[in-house]
Order: sequence, then C-alpha cells, then structure tokens
Amino acid sequence: MRERPRTKKAAEPLQEPAEEARNLAHKLGLDPYDVNYWVVDYDEMNELIAYNGFQERYPHWRWGMQYDRQQKQGQYTGGKAFEIVINDDPSHAFLQESNAVADQKAVITHVEAHSDFFAKNRWYRMFADQLDAAAMLERHARRIEEYMSDPDIEREAVEQWIDSVLCLEDNIDQHEPFKRQFERRDDAEDDDIPDDELAEKLDEMDLSDEVKRQVFDEEWMDEQADAGELDEPEMDVLAFLRDHGKAYDEESQKAEEMTEWQKEILEMLRAESYYFAAQKLTKVMNEGWAAYWESMMMGEEAFAGDDEFLSYADHQARVLNSPGLNPYQLGKELWEYIENTENRREVCRKLLRTEGVTWRNFHDTVDFEEVQDLLAPDPRIDSIDPENLDELDDLAPEKVDEEMLEAAKNGEIDLEKYPWKVLTYRGLAERHFSLCKRQHRGFLRSVSQQDLEQYARYIVDDARYGSVEEAVADVDYTTGWEKMREVRASNNDVTFLDSFLTQEFVTDNQYFTYEFSQTTGDYRVASTDYEDVKKKLMLQFTNFGKPTIAVYDGNYNNRNELLLGHHYNGVMLDVEQAKRTLERVFDLWGRPVNLKTIVKEVDDRDAEIARRRDREPEPEEVGKLLRYDGEQFTMEDLDWTEVEDIAATEVDYDTKPEDWLA
Repeated sequence: MRERPRTKKAAEPLQEPAEEARNLAHKLGLDPYDVNYWVVDYDEMNELIAYNGFQERYPHWRWGMQYDRQQKQGQYTGGKAFEIVINDDPSHAFLQESNAVADQKAVITHVEAHSDFFAKNRWYRMFADQLDAAAMLERHARRIEEYMSDPDIEREAVEQWIDSVLCLEDNIDQHEPFKRQFERRDDAEDDDIPDDELAEKLDEMDLSDEVKRQVFDEEWMDEQADAGELDEPEMDVLAFLRDHGKAYDEESQKAEEMTEWQKEILEMLRAESYYFAAQKLTKVMNEGWAAYWESMMMGEEAFAGDDEFLSYADHQARVLNSPGLNPYQLGKELWEYIENTENRREVCRKLLRTEGVTWRNFHDTVDFEEVQDLLAPDPRIDSIDPENLDELDDLAPEKVDEEMLEAAKNGEIDLEKYPWKVLTYRGLAERHFSLCKRQHRGFLRSVSQQDLEQYARYIVDDARYGSVEEAVADVDYTTGWEKMREVRASNNDVTFLDSFLTQEFVTDNQYFTYEFSQTTGDYRVASTDYEDVKKKLMLQFTNFGKPTIAVYDGNYNNRNELLLGHHYNGVMLDVEQAKRTLERVFDLWGRPVNLKTIVKEVDDRDAEIARRRDREPEPEEVGKLLRYDGEQFTMEDLDWTEVEDIAATEVDYDTKPEDWLA
C-alpha cells in the first residue's frame, strides 16, 4: 500500500494492541499464522472488498459493480467496513483508518482468530496449502490483461468468455483438492484432434487398417472413443468443459476448438474458484470462531478499555444481530453450544463416579447450586489483584505463568490493563469456564436422562470419588476449548451443522423453519423440529447454497451433446435462471446442451381443494429435460427411470453425501 503520513499516524496507536492481541491469542490456546496489518483509507478499503481482499484482479466489469455496491452501502444504508483478511501464510488484514480505536482492536482480535482457523482447518489446507494466492491472482490479472490488449483478440470476446466461465465458477468438486491439468505452452501448436472428428480425420488420411493399428494402438483409440463417456457424474464441470468443450463460433455457426487464450482463462478462473472454495465451505464456522474469540478477548478479558467497551458492544451487537441468515450469530452460538456440551459431559462424568450418584438418580441426588459454587473459578484467578500478587504463589503451578508473575511483581507488566499475562492456558480456562457464566448456569441441570445413561456407559474407570467436592475438584476446565479446537480442525459448515445442530440447540436458541404457503399466499412458520431446521440450514450451505450440477454425459444420445444433471434435493431449480446459465454453457461446449432435473407440479383442481380445506396441496415430482441448441429452448418430460439417479433419497434430503461424510 502507498505510505502516507496520515495512515502511518493512524497505525502507530495500533502497534501495541496488535502485539498484545497476538500474545493473548497464544495464551488462550490459539496458534494463528503471522498477520501483517495494513491501514488503508475509505476508497482503498472499498476497492479491496470489491477485489475480495486482493490488490490486483483481472479486468472485468464485476469488480466495478461490487465497488459501487460497497460505496452505496456505506453512503445510504449506514453499512460500515471494519476489516478484510486474506487466508495466506502470513495472513494479511486491512484496517480502515477512519474507524475508532475500539473498532480496530475488535478487528485485530477477530483477525487473530481467523488466522488461527486458516492455519488449522483441513479445508483451508486442502485448497490453499503452500499457495501464494496474491501472486497467483496477480499473474492471472496480468495474463488476462495481455489477452485483452492483444490486437488479434477482441477485448469484448475475452470479457464475454469470462462471463460464461463465471456463471459456472462454483461448479467444481468441492471435496477434492485442486488438480491443475492444463498448463499453457507458449510455443505449442494446436495439434489436438477433436474427439468427435477423429474418425473423419482418419478416413481422410486413407490409411489401411494395418497402418492404423500400428500408428494408433487399440487402447489409445478406445480412450478417444470413450472420451465423452462417464462411469460416474463429473462434479468438476469446469474441468470437463476445459478438457472436452469447444467454443461456439457465431460467424461459422459451428463448434471450433478452444483457442489457447480461451482454455487458459478457463483454467485460471477454475483455479481461483478452488482457492475461494475454502472460504465458502466454512463461512459459518470461520465467522463464528472469530466472533467467539473476539468476544472472549474484547469483552471477558477487557481488551476493550473502559472508555471503549460501549463502542465495542454496539459494534458486536450490530454484527451479531444483522438480518437474514447470519453466519456470525449462528456460528458463535454453535461454538458456545459445543463448549457447553463438552464441559457438561466432563462435569457429569465426574459426578457419576461419586458414591451414591447414578444416571437414574442424578437429578434427585445432585445439588446443582452446590456444584455451581464448587465450579466457580478461584477468586484469585477470577479477579487478578495487582496489590496482592503474592496470593497467586499458592495456586497450582500449571495455572500461573511464573515468569510473567515475577515480571508483574517487578512492575514490568500493567496488570490493570492485561491481567491475563500472569495466567497460563489452564488458568484462563478456569477463569472463563463456560458453565459458570450467568447465561449458561442452567445448562448443567438441563442434561437429559438419555445423555446421562450414555455418559455412564462409557465410564471405564472404576475409581470412585468420596464426595461431590472431590469429583468437582478433578474437573478439567480445558475440556470445552479442546473439543472446539478438535472440531475446528476437521469440519466444514455442512458437517458442522450436521454434527452439532441438535433439538436442544434449536429449542434454546429459538430456531424454526418457514415456508411459502400456496393456500394463503404468504410465509408461515412450518416447523420447530431440529431435523427440519437442520435440513433447511444445510441446504443453504451445501454447494455454497447453489444448485448442485454435474456432468452425466459428454456424448448424449450419441450426438456430441452435453448432458448435465441437477442433484435434486427437494428444491426446484429456477427454470428461467437455468436457461440463462445454459446459454453460457453452450458458449463453452459449442454444441447443444441438456439439463435434466425434477420439478414439482400441482394440479389446479387439487390446489383449489387444498385451499378450501386450508392445507397445502401435495405436489407431484416429475422428471424434465431442458435443452438449448444455440437458438431456442425446449422442455420435455422424462420417464422417472431417467431421473432416478438425480432424485432425492433420504440421505440426499439431509444433504449428507455418504462418500465424504463417512
């Protein structure tokens, strides 16, 4: 970024908060990448947001549209840009210079948690490990600019090609690492023989069968003949189009081999889609993780000063209570639920090993008020008193950082500002044990008999505690945080929701589903059952919330037509939008394209009867084939046997593909 006196001045007060936020993050058990913080002005922040956080992107109208939208959001709706962070190692975060120090500190703590997530989540490692994203995107920007500046290539043609590819940017295999199969060859000649023209070319050469067998071995011939056949659906639509697609030439009205620049741009944009896939796959987890630890640091550890707290609380409330499906709120609530559930399991299992306590008599025997008092953190940990630091000497050594304590006694640490410095990870875990927080005090008591029976079943240690006091004294306060880190390492949003969105969570947080009523013409609450809530939420995150489309045949009906299939999970395609997309796919295939899907149809008579009886009509699911030949669309019915492979099963309705959730 350009170095200006005012941005340098704005950065100076943030040096200490950035360093101390990193120190606190480590104390709390986080292990983030190093983070480079950049202070930018209002316009630069809007540009970075438009560019997805990067300083250079390829020329295209979409960036200007996103910039204009961001500016209008700030000017007319009161929207405020706080931060943007790039998941590289080291990470890069941008702070808007006009924001208050309280906001900057909130952003810094938020970014440290994001950076920890980048470093430890397997989906980020799968898609972006050892990848210098900024360098890759810069190379792509320069290469596409070269093509646009080439006098032999029409700039409009490049832009239209990019538009067509971007319509399919999410149609990649989101559960496999990126595999680069096409590499640009500067001096290569276009010597590939199109698959569908292979027989014609060989016939023109007038070769004998013996020569054909000598030059083109049988295995190679079979591979070319079967190029369009698929043993199973190809999820990476962009890769299939790159390998087998053609470009439709409007002048000749024929499919032509893709030029080098067309194939290279397709592959570059595909590579970018894979890079950004990790962000889309973990939006709820990642934002919830960052919101949780930001709240812990800024609020519970008072990283926000007394004069900053109200401003921070307002900032946090606006983020967590923004309308619509809010990944910050949903994610934070789920992380808190995981922490509470694991801490409750730890406490209950200790109590179930107490003399006289069983899973059957648990609620009648255990004095929950007594247990809450016993679980409360040691007063010396709960409130660090700079005037009585000698009291910390008697604490267990694993809870106190002896080196920092000695420095504090020598006046080298400002404990009024940073009391956490004299505690270890275990000390901080006790200080912030979730079941002792006011909002969670009823969570232990609400444990179900079913959970208690399960806890008891897996207790393998025969040793018993003589009293509740002994049992609680043996509780591991780090259990909840350790479980959170374990979940953070291995999940994405779909598995996260599937594993932890329970009836208890749905009830406690008042989640419900709503649907459009054909009878009344408005929206109504449909269900508060957690299975229904889970299904609806998972539909929002499976395949980034977009329809899942795969390639089923590259030689449909033996006519070199493309057959795509919509993985139907109870939600119909928007047919008009599907038509617009097929027009773009046609540009990349060069020949007619087909899409099979399933639609719900309601008979007018059944709809009228249902309306009179104040109930919803029962739709019939029907197979359809949408075809585009470059000029017109046709829609025809398909026999159910032809769409069984895309029809929802019980597993599909829950959006839990067995092959990657096993």
